[in-house]
Amino acid sequence: MTVPKIRELRALVVRGGGGDYHDQDLGHWIDTRVSTPMSRYPQYRETRRSFGLNILGTLVIEIEADDGTVGIGVTTGGEVGAWIAEVHFARFIEGQRVDDIETMWDQMFNASLFYGRRGITVNVISGVDLALWDLLGRVRQEPVWHLLGGKKRDRLQCYATGPRPDLAKDMGFIGGKMPLVHAPAEGEDGLKANVQRLAEMRAKVGSDFWLMYDCWMSLSVPYATRLVEACAPYDLKWLEEALPPDDYWGYGDLHRAVGDTTWVTTGEHEATRWGFRLLIEMDCCDMIQPDVGWCGGLTELIRIADLADEAGIMVVPHGSSVYSYHFSTSRSNSPFTEFIVMSPKADRIVPMYDPLLVGEPLPENGVIEVPESPGFGVELNRDLSFQRPHEAKGRARESL
Repeated sequence: MTVPKIRELRALVVRGGGGDYHDQDLGHWIDTRVSTPMSRYPQYRETRRSFGLNILGTLVIEIEADDGTVGIGVTTGGEVGAWIAEVHFARFIEGQRVDDIETMWDQMFNASLFYGRRGITVNVISGVDLALWDLLGRVRQEPVWHLLGGKKRDRLQCYATGPRPDLAKDMGFIGGKMPLVHAPAEGEDGLKANVQRLAEMRAKVGSDFWLMYDCWMSLSVPYATRLVEACAPYDLKWLEEALPPDDYWGYGDLHRAVGDTTWVTTGEHEATRWGFRLLIEMDCCDMIQPDVGWCGGLTELIRIADLADEAGIMVVPHGSSVYSYHFSTSRSNSPFTEFIVMSPKADRIVPMYDPLLVGEPLPENGVIEVPESPGFGVELNRDLSFQRPHEAKGRARESL
């Protein structure tokens, strides 16, 4: 068959209510009190919105082939990311064969080394890459998991992330990951409150249900070590993202200190194979958790997973709905997946990207069946107000 070429890359942002998965309404559990690197400052302790978690906004990448087929990818980056995509990266995408994904990834990454390497730049690469995989699946009329070599399992077992693991157990999940509430700046009382919260939840869910803490980059090695030791009677399955992402040495120390008691996991805010290579070679963790929308996309996630497979470390991506599910169902070393309970009180199962995407599969009794439809199996909700803020600059990019 003739392989289509890419006609156009479009970088979209969402205007008006809905569609931004990092901009929940006030009172949503995601924006209540959670331990963060900013918790050391009392004025930024109560919500993540107070220090700007929601400022970037969602970035949607559309890539259209010359046969009219369109692929979509979602990440964070908002108008800043849209500028990078339209003004810089589109030149490496438009006019290329839809199946030459690795070359396009390589050109975007190497062309932006002088200002990128991670952060928003790699977020944009990730969004473009996801749109390319979605496009290729639609052109070939195959689900992405089939492009990756087929399913290793028919159904994905899920753990739930949210403040109510007791409700998650009732919904059929295998475990519940809670956000850590009290930060090191809150001293001994905060530490005791964190342990007490785990103890109370363990009493509610019983002994056969996983319980984990997500620390969102906010702890030190001594505090994390003390927390794990104090939580030992209550069977803490793992401690996630305890330290700042660049503290590979600290992660190594923490893993050696507590690894026999509790798993150390991390990687949500790590990027590219080079960052994860450090985590793996420095024996920093028991499991890595790349976010496919931030680590470099599916193309880079495959490379990261190959490194982890060789080292015998599990790869369980940070929750990204279908973008993670297609990967996990195709890998033997990704035995379960994360489902983020996005309802405001974590008491209902709702789509992660609602209302942005249509067609996301939802878990039933804690199990997800990955779609058989082409690409990632989801569509954009065209009822939302999308804008393309840098279209004109993108069209003029060659003159810059």
